[in-house]
Amino acid sequence: MSSRRNFIKASGLIAAATLINPTDAIGQVKLSQPAKIKPPALKAGDTVAITSPAGAVWDADQIETFTNILKSFGFNVVQGKTLKEKFGYFAGTDELRANELNEFFSDKKIKGIFCMKGGWGCARILDKLNYDVIQKNPKVIIGFSDITALLLAITTKTGLVTFHGPVGNSGWNDFTKTVFTNAVMTSKSFSFPANPVTEDKPFTINSGKISGELIGGNLTVLSALVGSVYLPAWKNKILFLEEAKEEPYSIDRMLTQLKLCGILNSISGFVFGKCAKCLAEEPLKAFTFHEVILQHIQPLKIPAFYGAMIGHIENKLTVPLGILATMDADKGIISLEENSVQ
Repeated sequence: MSSRRNFIKASGLIAAATLINPTDAIGQVKLSQPAKIKPPALKAGDTVAITSPAGAVWDADQIETFTNILKSFGFNVVQGKTLKEKFGYFAGTDELRANELNEFFSDKKIKGIFCMKGGWGCARILDKLNYDVIQKNPKVIIGFSDITALLLAITTKTGLVTFHGPVGNSGWNDFTKTVFTNAVMTSKSFSFPANPVTEDKPFTINSGKISGELIGGNLTVLSALVGSVYLPAWKNKILFLEEAKEEPYSIDRMLTQLKLCGILNSISGFVFGKCAKCLAEEPLKAFTFHEVILQHIQPLKIPAFYGAMIGHIENKLTVPLGILATMDADKGIISLEENSVQ
C-alpha cells in the first residue's frame, strides 16, 4: 500500500510540474537522491582492474601499454576478459560486459576500475548492473566518452562519486597524470591546473561565479539518456560537457533537447570542455560551434564558459561527478570544494 501511495504521490508531482512548466518536469522531479559516497583513495600497492564495457579492443598492444602505465603508479593490474572479446563492435556480449563490472565491484581485492576505451555500448548494460553491490563496494571507476553512461548511472543510482577522465587508449602525459593523481590518489580538495600554453584559452559565455555539484560528460551520450532513470535531478548542478567529431547542427540539436526537457533551465552553472573536430562540412551554410553555444547558453544568464581541458584531447582533466565545486566563468577555473576520495 505504501509503495502505491508513493507512486501516486510521484505521479502527482510530475503532473504538477508539467502543468506549471512542461519543460521543467525532468529537470526538477526526483523521488530521492542517494547519499553521497566517496570511494577510498587509490594508493601504490592497490590492485586495479581494466575492463572494456563498450567497444572491442582491436589493438592488443594498447592493452599492454596501458597495463604498464598503471603499473608505473605502483598498482597491481588485473586484465578483464572483455579486453580480448569480440562481439560485433562490442567487447563481448552485453551480459559478459555487465557481469565483469559486477564482479569487479564485488571483488574486495580490487580497489579501482579503469576502462580501456569508449566507443558505444555502455547504455546497453545499465539495466544489468547490480547497483546494490556497487553501492556496498565503493571504489574508483574512471573513463570518458561512452563511459559517460556508466558514470551518470552509477552516481545517480548509488551516490558513488565517479570520475570522468582518461581511458586506456588515451594519451597519459604528465599533465593528465598529475590531475589524475590529485583527483583519485589524494584525499584533499584542489583546483584544476591552468590550461597548458599550447591550448586555447577558455571563453567566457556569461560572467559570474557559482557553486554546485559537478555532473556531466559526453553530450551525445548524456542526451541519449534523457527520459531514463539514469540521470540525476539537475537543480544546483554545474553541468560540464564535451564532444568530438560532431557538426555544429548536431550540437545544436542535442542542446535543444537538453533545453526542451528542462535540464538547461535547471542547472546553476555550465562548462563546455572541448569540442574536438566539431567543424561544419559546409561552413558557409552553417553556424560555428561558438555561435551555437552562445545561442543556447547566453539566454540562461548563469555563469558559463567553454574551453576547459575536458574531452577528446591530449591534456585531459579527471573530473569527479557528484562533488561540490565552484566555477569562475570569468577566469575559466573550476575548484573542488571537497575531496573526491576518502
